[in-house]
Amino acid sequence: MIKQTIVAAISALAASAAFAADGTPAAADAQLIKQGEYLSRAGDCIACHTAKDGKPFAGGLGIDSPLGMIYSTNITPDKETGIGGYSYEDFDRAVRHGVAKDGHSLYPAMPYTAYAKVSPEDVKALYAYFMHGVEPVKQENKDTDIIWPLSMRWPLGVWRWMFAPDVATAPVSVDTKGADRAALLRGQYLVEGLGHCSTCHTPRGFALQEKALTEADGSAFLSGGVVDGWLAKNLRGDATDGLGSWSQEDIVAFLKSGRNGHSAAFGGMAQVVGDSTQHLSDADLNAIAAYLKSLPPVNKDAKPLAYDPSVAQALRTGTDKGDGAMAFLNNCAACHRSTGKGYAETFPQLALSSTVNSADPASLIHIVLKGAQMPGTTAAPTAYAMPGFDWRMTDKEVADVVTFVRSSWGNKGAAVTAADVAQVRKDVGAAPQPAR
Repeated sequence: MIKQTIVAAISALAASAAFAADGTPAAADAQLIKQGEYLSRAGDCIACHTAKDGKPFAGGLGIDSPLGMIYSTNITPDKETGIGGYSYEDFDRAVRHGVAKDGHSLYPAMPYTAYAKVSPEDVKALYAYFMHGVEPVKQENKDTDIIWPLSMRWPLGVWRWMFAPDVATAPVSVDTKGADRAALLRGQYLVEGLGHCSTCHTPRGFALQEKALTEADGSAFLSGGVVDGWLAKNLRGDATDGLGSWSQEDIVAFLKSGRNGHSAAFGGMAQVVGDSTQHLSDADLNAIAAYLKSLPPVNKDAKPLAYDPSVAQALRTGTDKGDGAMAFLNNCAACHRSTGKGYAETFPQLALSSTVNSADPASLIHIVLKGAQMPGTTAAPTAYAMPGFDWRMTDKEVADVVTFVRSSWGNKGAAVTAADVAQVRKDVGAAPQPAR
């Protein structure tokens, strides 16, 4: 403990030395600011700290938590309403320890449990960027809408003590045993740290804590979670609902363009690709992909799915006149085709899709009800969209078509009921079902 404290103090002193007495960066530190900007992209800081139509990093975005609405804070260098008065130590304490300058605990909507793994050197670069590369914006922070006594902050200190990991005190590990091993370590660092992938893609426990923060914590890590009515998919090597059928190149393409031959980004992930991953270097994207491909499946005994053409044949010949089949032909087949294979990197395939075959059908129901849009990226500028059908399809009709899709072309997803659809319709604020 004493050794860690000394190392942390030395790191803080080194960071402070990079700036003049008035807080301005030395001329030689322009590169540090640029590095910090890149790291802020990797951390997707802009996503939570920018309200719709608001100025970058000025906060005010509402984050709907189980306790109530939490509003992100102004992290521009404005001295009155932002973090302009933060020292490096204050900044580090907030980012990696979850404690604001005035000493109050931050809600874990700020993913400091992941940022705890960020190296002091990278925190130094982030500090340089936010203090000297971001435009100051005078905008007061909003109080939470959490009612008392849930609004009391002191229990968050207990939560941190129970669930927050130790903060990194050493530089990023570098392996000298080869490029492949070095890439794995870099990918692990990005996924577990700044990328905070576990925040959405890991299930939560009784106190809303992530059930695992690293692979060493168990197979719950990155095994999938539900966020804002979307399923943040399993990122492990599972054959049916994970990345078992995706190659490393598939993962890189998805993170860079928002689409690949298997799927397309939707919901919160579309924003992640648009604001964050498309801006990462090819080396870092490949490192992330290499690390994700190294994660073993949760279910080691599951066998890969195989395509079954019989449903496509039945749709073409008109021999399947079931409610689900007819709903699919009338509403879905034009884009996703009777084969379920869609059109590569335009309209995603449904056959053998890991999203379609996930145990939790939340995302599939959500998309049918409210639609979705791919991100427009530099690599793939066209933002293809799917319309929502909440206004024209009843809960039973949605359940019929989703069940049909989850059981066709070799898919093995369980049936969906009208009650399942009704719950998602309520959760995501979809239009009331039409009267028949």
